[in-house]
Amino acid sequence: MPKSKRDRKVSLTRTPRKGLEAKQALIAELRRCVDTYKYIFVFSVANMRNNKLKDVRNAWKHSRIFFGKNKVMMVALGREPSSEYKENLHKVSKHLRGEVGLLFTNRTKDEVDEWFSKFKEVDFARAGNKATYTVSLDTGPLEQFPHSMEPQLRQLGLPTALKKGVVTLLSDYEVCKEGDVLTPEQARVLKLFGYEMAEFKVTIKFLWNSETGDFQKLVGDTAEEEEEEEEDEDADDSNED
Repeated sequence: MPKSKRDRKVSLTRTPRKGLEAKQALIAELRRCVDTYKYIFVFSVANMRNNKLKDVRNAWKHSRIFFGKNKVMMVALGREPSSEYKENLHKVSKHLRGEVGLLFTNRTKDEVDEWFSKFKEVDFARAGNKATYTVSLDTGPLEQFPHSMEPQLRQLGLPTALKKGVVTLLSDYEVCKEGDVLTPEQARVLKLFGYEMAEFKVTIKFLWNSETGDFQKLVGDTAEEEEEEEEDEDADDSNED
């Protein structure tokens, strides 16, 4: 006799079992860190580079850093006052948007501020980044490149040719102007010529104190503040209704 459709088991989540277990383990680890460390700092990253973030992790082995998985972190901390793991952690969750992370540490605010204010590393810009200055190339031989590179340089838009086996720029060439949003070709040319325009930087934005439950804003941009004000107004309007 065929089984009734009513007997069919329906999964309450589309997440594969291994993925679900990994998320549950991350939630448990985040909550363990909440119970272990005195402070949680919310930080943002400009010009994210995995190798640079690894350097930060190595320097802060006495603490714990979580980056990415924003939605899972929000579940662990709690999105609303009614579901938050500890007092005011829903305020931390509110700011887990975009390229942000959490630093769990026993180091003081002053120690954290001092270290991260000094940690800045330049790297090559990527497509979509803005040029921080104008780059122009002068006519003449480009002896740093082997002759086999000439076709690639030409494909990138440079007016090049081989002269006596030497890659040569036939005319002055402006790679980019300050403020330009870089194309993939411009970013590649800048990298080939060694121009670094991107700065990997971590900005400490918010602080939560486990002993008092206090949540403190350290820095923020105007756009974010306006968005928060709109959200608060919407919440007030819904309460009035």
